[in-house]
Amino acid sequence: MIRNICKDEAFLAQKAQPATKEDLAIGQDLLDTLEANKERCVGMAANMIGENKRIIIFDDDGKYTVMYNPVIVKASDPYETEEGCLSLTGTRKTKRFEKIKVQWQNEKFQTRIKNFSGWTAQIIQHEIDHCEGILI
Repeated sequence: MIRNICKDEAFLAQKAQPATKEDLAIGQDLLDTLEANKERCVGMAANMIGENKRIIIFDDDGKYTVMYNPVIVKASDPYETEEGCLSLTGTRKTKRFEKIKVQWQNEKFQTRIKNFSGWTAQIIQHEIDHCEGILI
């Protein structure tokens, strides 16, 4: 189901609760909502659709990946950049890392670990910031 984009900064600033198997429908709603906004968005976190759960989705070189309970376990090569967000007006400067290693659970709640770099790594970092209640 396509959901409305949350713009409530007080809600967005909350740290997300861990996702469980009961939250799989939120992952599907994130997919539907991201596809509906693909012209202006490359990733989303659950709080952007009003759900305080640690779930993100992002464009991973042309296919969408949903991560439940993602955590960055390693980061290297910092750089400064500027980003926008569907939930916030304008753009903001932020620090990102060129290379990251992420641990998460897939839709079967199996643990996965993978290295990401470049643009994909930047998207993931932005969405994990949402899970931490960090507004950039």
